[in-house]
This record gives sequence, C-alpha cells and structure tokens, in this order.
Amino acid sequence: MKLKPVWKFIRYQRSYIIMCFACYSLAMAVSYADPGIHYKWDTYLYGLGLLALLITAFFAYRYVRETRSIALLREEEGEPMTLEGEACQDELHRMETEHIRKLNEVNDRGLESYRFMVSWFHEIKTPIAVLRLIQQTDPRAADMDEELSRIEHYVDQALYHAKLDSFHQDYDIVSCDLKQLVKNMVKQHAKTFIAKKIKLALQIESAAVQSDPKWLSFVLQQLITNSLKYTDTGGEMSVTASETASEIRLTVRDNGAGIDPKDLPRIFNRGFTGENGRVYGKSTGMGLYLAQELCAKLGHYLTCQSEKGSYTEMTIHFPRNHDPYLDAMRIRGKSREH
Repeated sequence: MKLKPVWKFIRYQRSYIIMCFACYSLAMAVSYADPGIHYKWDTYLYGLGLLALLITAFFAYRYVRETRSIALLREEEGEPMTLEGEACQDELHRMETEHIRKLNEVNDRGLESYRFMVSWFHEIKTPIAVLRLIQQTDPRAADMDEELSRIEHYVDQALYHAKLDSFHQDYDIVSCDLKQLVKNMVKQHAKTFIAKKIKLALQIESAAVQSDPKWLSFVLQQLITNSLKYTDTGGEMSVTASETASEIRLTVRDNGAGIDPKDLPRIFNRGFTGENGRVYGKSTGMGLYLAQELCAKLGHYLTCQSEKGSYTEMTIHFPRNHDPYLDAMRIRGKSREH
C-alpha cells in the first residue's frame, strides 16, 4: 500500500484541527472568565498538551484508515468512509457502465464494418476471376494480365490487413515445406519472370518450419513481388534456405535497385514508401509492414540488408526455440477473455 504525503492529508483536515483547538480555547476562556474557578496556566498548558496528543493520535488513525480505504476502493474491494467518497464511487460506477456501453457500441460498429469489408473483398474476387478467365481465352485481352495481377495483389493486401486484428480466428499452425511454398509463389509469377527475363536460382533443400501456409505464402508473395518490381529486365533473383543451431532462414535476394541507407530503418513502417516508392510509383507502403506484422504473429521475423543500386536481401527467420502452438493457445485464451 502506497501512503499519501502526510502534509497533504493535514492540509485537507486543517479545518477540523482548527475547530478542535478553537473549542478548547473557548472552553478555557469561559473557565478563565468564571470568578468561581481558580484558573492556572499550568493546567491550561497541560490540557493543551493532552489535546494535541489526542488530536495527533486521532488523525494518525484516520490517515492510515483512509489511505487503506482508498487503496481498497481502487481494487473495488472496500467501502467509502465518507458521503463524498460514496458519491464519488457511485459516479465512477456510472461512468464505467456508460464507458462500457459506448465501447460495446463502437466494437459492434467496427465488427459490422469489418464483416462488410471482408465480404466485399471476397465478392470482388469473383469478377477478377471472370476477367482472368476472359484474359486467358481471348488473345486480344493479353494486356490485361499485369493489371489483373496488380488488382489481385492490392485486394489481398487489404484483406490481410483487415484480418490482422482477428488473426487468432483464422490460422492453423502446421509443418510447412518451404521448398514447395516457394515453388508455388514462383509459379504464380512465372509470366513476370519470363516477360522481364529475370533469372531465378532456387537453392532450397527440403526444409520444414512450423507456420500457417496461407499467411506465410502471403509473406513470400510480398517479398517476391517486391523483388520483381524493383529488378530491371535481365536481372537476377535467388531464393535460398539455410540452417543454424538457433534458426532456419529463408532469403530472397535480387540485384535490383536496392534501398537508400536512410530509408532502410523505416521500410517496415506502415505506409512508408521511401525513395523507391516515389521513383517507381504505384506503391502503397503496406506490403512489408503487413509481412512483418504477420511474421510477428506467427513467431517469425523479417530482416533486410541492401545496398543502393546493387542488391536487396530479405530474410525470414524461423527461430527453433519458438513454439507456435503455445502462442496459439495464448492468443486464443486472450481472445476468450475479451
């Protein structure tokens, strides 16, 4: 229990202290004015000392008791000692109830908005799929491929961003084959690799990590998309996996534009586009932010090494001492509490 400063308590109680001494002084004055009473200064001083001692003991008791009562009130376990304290407690309860009611209203509106957005994201994928089918069957629509891929990418970004706060409701930790996941992502971008004549080197042995394949695939897609975007025609890209005693690493490296040293510390910030985003354009600054956030929720993390005009190397780290199953139980337990 943390006691309040004594001087502050005395300041609040000074009117009562003054009243006690005023009453004693009045009693002594009446006694002094009565001719039938033989007044002695020693008796007056002795009584004043006893009064001071009694007042000190009384207010010391009140100080300790009130401080303990305030501490218990903060823990909602005690009863107020005064009418003011009781009124204050009632008002706090009323404000707390009102706050909870308004918070529930905000949460309901947010949940309704979230459900609408997720529904919209899924609905918009249907016309995209139809356009993709038209593009594949109609030779005249070949130019639609790049724009459709960009639309799909932005829709996926928005969908995953909307699901960040409800991550615990939509993930499943399993053993993921990194080599197969990378191959799937490369296959999705095969046309871009061919169109830009980018050489790809895969150096991945059969490495298994504990993760969610859907969310991890989005992270990989973001890294590969960025490499393709900032690598010029005829460039090179490599995806390698390595192991140490403490972790497994998956590295995506390209010989593209690189990142300016002053931008490097902020590339994972929300909405940050940097110099490359301004030069190449059409950058939301959300891709790497989402990738890092998803990795953190899965127990992984991203790092970047780059040299402007030379290369960029993005690495996903999978710590061996991390248990995603314990995190899953912890996250789900917190979600039940809320």
